[in-house]
Amino acid sequence: MNLQEHYDTLYKESISEISSDNYEIDPMIHADNDRRFGMSLLIRPPMDVKIKIQRFLEDLKSLEPNQYYYPNSDIHITVISIISCYDGLMLRNLNVPAYVEQIANSLKNAKKFSISCQGITASPSCIMIQGFMGDNHLNTIRNNLRRDFKDSNLEQSMDERYLIQTAHATVFRFTEPLKQKERFLELVEKYRNHDFGSFQVNKLELSYNDWYHRERLVTNLHEFKIGNSKT
Repeated sequence: MNLQEHYDTLYKESISEISSDNYEIDPMIHADNDRRFGMSLLIRPPMDVKIKIQRFLEDLKSLEPNQYYYPNSDIHITVISIISCYDGLMLRNLNVPAYVEQIANSLKNAKKFSISCQGITASPSCIMIQGFMGDNHLNTIRNNLRRDFKDSNLEQSMDERYLIQTAHATVFRFTEPLKQKERFLELVEKYRNHDFGSFQVNKLELSYNDWYHRERLVTNLHEFKIGNSKT
């Protein structure tokens, strides 16, 4: 997969949809009865990258203050969704130690890798930071997890929604019609190739999370060190 071509195609198609007012407003983001939960393996970008992301979001917020902007605590890159969010998944029904053991086994030979956060892309429902991997280590981790979980008896739904191959971070969602659409799109274009920084990944977080990974609803289940550190 050519990641740049994928991001470019997604951006072009989505900006066309947004320009035509065909963007998707999220009806659940402020709902009190949203019970969609799942289990994910995540990467948390460092604070210096998040600070640059927040500067971008503050610029968007100055035009469209009532849209949904991810706070630093919620910004993440998904390695893989072990269990995709669905209504009614309860943490108490999950054998967390078994998941930790399974993932640790899959990660035992995992190497550190780097992610470069360069530019933004979009979908009809959100704006995302583009992440680029410096090598194939992240995809190797994903493939090992897919292989090992298929041979286990643990509940999992990897790749049922889509085959994750990117390293993007969702940072904005539409919650109402745009009031200043043209200026919004101009600002998005301004940040199309913006440098948000790079970082090395040496740990992964297993979480029980809601659809939006809101800090108040997330339970951090385990942290895995990768590379030369012990898990």
